[in-house]
Amino acid sequence: MPLPESAADEEQLTQAVQVARLYYQQQLTTDAIARELGTSRSRVSRLLALARRSGIVDIRIHDPQGRPQNLSARLLERWPGVQFQVVGLPPYASQDMRLERVAVAAAHWLAAALRPGMVVGLAWGNTIDAVSRALPPRPVSGAQFVQLNGSASVLEFSSGFVGGTLTRLAQAVGGQVHLFPVPTFFDDPATKQAMWRERSVQHVLNLQRRAEVLLFSVGSQDAALPSYVYTAGYLDENDVAELAAQGAVGDIATVFFRQDGRGEGLTINGRASGPDLALIRQHPQATCVVADPGKARALRAALAGGLCRTLIVDETTAQAMLDGVAKDAEINL
Repeated sequence: MPLPESAADEEQLTQAVQVARLYYQQQLTTDAIARELGTSRSRVSRLLALARRSGIVDIRIHDPQGRPQNLSARLLERWPGVQFQVVGLPPYASQDMRLERVAVAAAHWLAAALRPGMVVGLAWGNTIDAVSRALPPRPVSGAQFVQLNGSASVLEFSSGFVGGTLTRLAQAVGGQVHLFPVPTFFDDPATKQAMWRERSVQHVLNLQRRAEVLLFSVGSQDAALPSYVYTAGYLDENDVAELAAQGAVGDIATVFFRQDGRGEGLTINGRASGPDLALIRQHPQATCVVADPGKARALRAALAGGLCRTLIVDETTAQAMLDGVAKDAEINL
């Protein structure tokens, strides 16, 4: 009698772990593993492939002469205390390839970080959507994903972009989704304050504060792939003009900040549904994912403001960040 699908999947993952230990830790050949387990060599190969695909096995190549490692060291020298993972790219890499490579790296990072019962706070956008499509399936008991900033609009109701991102992540690990049913930006700050007293909203806000991991990208109007908050109509022309006049250079979870990484005094933040930047600044596992050299300025500002503890970034963007630092130093001479 066949096992239920979920039980069959769990048994297969258990076998994949066993095979991976024999192959990678005990250095047995696929032939030797097949004989030991009384199975075929082709099945051993399939289980090894499953172990890599599901994140059970995470293969990393450490090349001390490699460009990504050198960039990581230079980034760490400039921004000590931040953990950097620089993703290598071929010289011909397009923006689509850049995003795909970084999303895969971030997805494997998240898969390794997830623990039973963990709450993960997510800021929606193009980058995190790409991560949701790359997360390897692996059951994580009691995992919960909570939306950090609202997205309620006619466009979202018809496209399902934000809900789709969170749902894909939760489905990959058998977890639970907590959507934030409020607008991205309120028309009136007083309306926001009233909504924040609602029990349903309080439930989401409490989960956000409980989150052990915050996963987000930075938004920027200069991005090669325009940030979703700009392209999806969440900001009108007056909002964009006001942000420019007040010196905003980027956002995290649709809460904006200036070149110093601070958001105080930016009018739109009083209407924004995203978390106060202090929550991100104080969080021990605030993890930023960026795959766009056009976001280098916004990313430098986020690092200046202490808004990131872990950064997963492609090497082109990493180099653009360092080039920007050098250019600023020349200007200040």
